[in-house]
Amino acid sequence: MSHSTRPATEFTPSGQLQLGVFFQGVNSGTVWKAAESGSQTDFESFRRIAQTAERGLFAAFFLGEGLRLREHLGRPHALDVAGRPDAQTALAALAAVTTNIGLVATQNTTYNDPADLAHRLSTLDLLSSGRAAWNIVTTDNAWTGANFRRGGYLDHADRYTHAEAFVETAKRIWDAWDEDAIATSASSARWSAEGAARRVRHNGRHYTVDVVPRLPRSAQYRPVLFQAGDSPEGRDFAARQADVIFSAHPQLDDALDFRRDIVERTLRAGRGANDVKIMPASEFILAATPQEALEKKAWVRSLQIGPQQAIAYLEQFWGRELQGYDPDGPLPDIDPVVEETSETRGSGFHGAKARQLADQWRAEAKEKGLSIRQFVSAKTSRGDSTFTGSYTEVADRLAEYARTGAVDGFNISPWLIPTGLDDIVNHLVPELQERGVYPTQYAGSTLRENLGLAAPVRADAGNEPGPVTSLDKGSVTGSVTSPATA
Repeated sequence: MSHSTRPATEFTPSGQLQLGVFFQGVNSGTVWKAAESGSQTDFESFRRIAQTAERGLFAAFFLGEGLRLREHLGRPHALDVAGRPDAQTALAALAAVTTNIGLVATQNTTYNDPADLAHRLSTLDLLSSGRAAWNIVTTDNAWTGANFRRGGYLDHADRYTHAEAFVETAKRIWDAWDEDAIATSASSARWSAEGAARRVRHNGRHYTVDVVPRLPRSAQYRPVLFQAGDSPEGRDFAARQADVIFSAHPQLDDALDFRRDIVERTLRAGRGANDVKIMPASEFILAATPQEALEKKAWVRSLQIGPQQAIAYLEQFWGRELQGYDPDGPLPDIDPVVEETSETRGSGFHGAKARQLADQWRAEAKEKGLSIRQFVSAKTSRGDSTFTGSYTEVADRLAEYARTGAVDGFNISPWLIPTGLDDIVNHLVPELQERGVYPTQYAGSTLRENLGLAAPVRADAGNEPGPVTSLDKGSVTGSVTSPATA
């Protein structure tokens, strides 16, 4: 595999789109009570979605991370996240029943250790023949940390500093094996070449690593790196480290602005203008005609936010029981009992001033004439990220994204499990292929190839190789320390 040389300084649209699928589990975007709904946790649901996506030539199957159940009024939130098993375990099982689709594991830099996580991701990458990816996330709250015997030891301001050191270390671990390290013949004297693996040391502010990586490279060199942070710090982090951004900017004008911003940041980071792909989160509600699609959307919304979900949503902010209120009536006239919401309700609520927000919401609902249920449905709607329409009109809209280069694809959150991709694969994908903006076959066998990503530049490129590490004897006889990068 060759390496990138001179980075491109101007962005050039590929004219192509890729699709990914995000198995989100139970939340406000999931229809889990309808007769059509299947299990959110059975392997059969994961298998069917992944294989349907692969039939539609999707680039990636994406799993989120749930390190702790959200709570509701001091108890586990019975209407929220389920269906988020350990990502790497689930993806390893899916690797055995799929052939081409990429397998993206969301993994936290705060509650893992870089040598261990790099090894487990390498394992998934080898098991899947080069289809693994890591969606890098950071968390700093004590509520989640309590599950990891650490509490909130990481300051919010340090989360990306810590994450960057973590990712740099992981990259150096993956880069520590040479490309031709493994014997190609059983008659070879050694399974691994002398000096083919280097020792990696990191002695930094948050952890110390001294490791000889245990696995050679995969068919795609190392796992593809996704990142989803949208703050200025998150965007800079992605521009320096990521291959793909899982963004929140699906509307065309907003997506074009986001692309321009990321290209500028990527160039400032010394990378090429096309080096970072962008795939915004999105929801598709499709039908044969525009009118049928609108009727379907109304049905979906009524099931995503029923009476229970509407009241529970307000209770999260009010911090008290609101079961006596009519979901089809006005917002509660009593005040929240908390001054500020906390992370125990999920990251989306962190830092919201409850009383101030309640006043704003009451005024907004009154002005618009919305009931509790209508208001919550509007607040939780993915309107900005939802594509609603007939197959042909949505395909025409998406072709414009490909032509302008606003995005490189979309990461779809199906609202129904396990059949939520059927209409997309059966009807939308052929329409996109007819317009020449979607692949008609997988470009290669690895995720990196299928996303059109360049080969990584080695984190230790230019360094002198270290003295011999004789792996077949099970001991390290010499080493070189790679330069600290954080």
